[in-house]
Amino acid sequence: MTTNNSVQVSVLGLGAMGSALAGALVKAGYATAVWNRTPEKADDLVAQGAQAAATAGDAVRAGRLVIACLLDHASVHEVLDPLSSELAGRTLVNVTTTSPAQSRELAAWAAQAGVAYLDGGIMAVPHMIGRPGSSILYSGSAEAFDQYKPLLDLWGSSTYFGEDAGLASLYDLALLAGMYVMWAGFMHGAAMVAPAGVTAGEFAAMATPWLTAMTGAFQGFAAVVDGGDYTVEGQQSLQFSNLSDLLAASSDQGISTEVVAMVQRLIQRQIDAGHGEEGFARIIESIRQPG
Repeated sequence: MTTNNSVQVSVLGLGAMGSALAGALVKAGYATAVWNRTPEKADDLVAQGAQAAATAGDAVRAGRLVIACLLDHASVHEVLDPLSSELAGRTLVNVTTTSPAQSRELAAWAAQAGVAYLDGGIMAVPHMIGRPGSSILYSGSAEAFDQYKPLLDLWGSSTYFGEDAGLASLYDLALLAGMYVMWAGFMHGAAMVAPAGVTAGEFAAMATPWLTAMTGAFQGFAAVVDGGDYTVEGQQSLQFSNLSDLLAASSDQGISTEVVAMVQRLIQRQIDAGHGEEGFARIIESIRQPG
């Protein structure tokens, strides 16, 4: 296992997240070189003990482990393509947000360059790094994950999904899908009660415990989906889940119905196909087979 004194780390990209990752490494005693296109972003980290690198190449040469936390997939190639020979023999952990296909493409690029590649999906916001609740998902090189796990665990709980470099990104984006749809649902509710003089804060006080309690239904839905039988007893039927009244009430409040209408379309497609008496979990079939 790697210890604090046996590895030098380089962090490329010092936005809010990159700075948080680098800061956790410096605090833990790792020799950390940092680089950013805007050099001033390294000042606080240098004050904490990091080494500023004048160029991305200088940063890569300074560390056996290279962390990329850049804007996007194109930025990773823009920064690292000219440095492929410098990266050879090193380990690259890419925590830039990418699609599964992009992560796999980067893994193939790294393999051709002789670079051990680990892809990461960060399930946290910058201030959570190194604190309870921070979670980072990894896929790619098992050897790299095992070797550097003590370092990776500084940022949050580390979960490894296998050699397929796209899996961490897939899980990351799937979890974000649930988050964004939930957030949109909250915004819809807040907009719905606003004409009645209810503030968003007042609505949040009601919505938080309610939505938290409703997440308890996930395992039940999962059991039905995995079992493939939407007729098992104890489910709320699609007919009962019809959202026509919710849509009408939203229109009466003078707000957009787009968020709820999306769910209603998923429900209605299954009802129209003759499955109205089956459980709500069946809407996954509408998602699996786009209309």
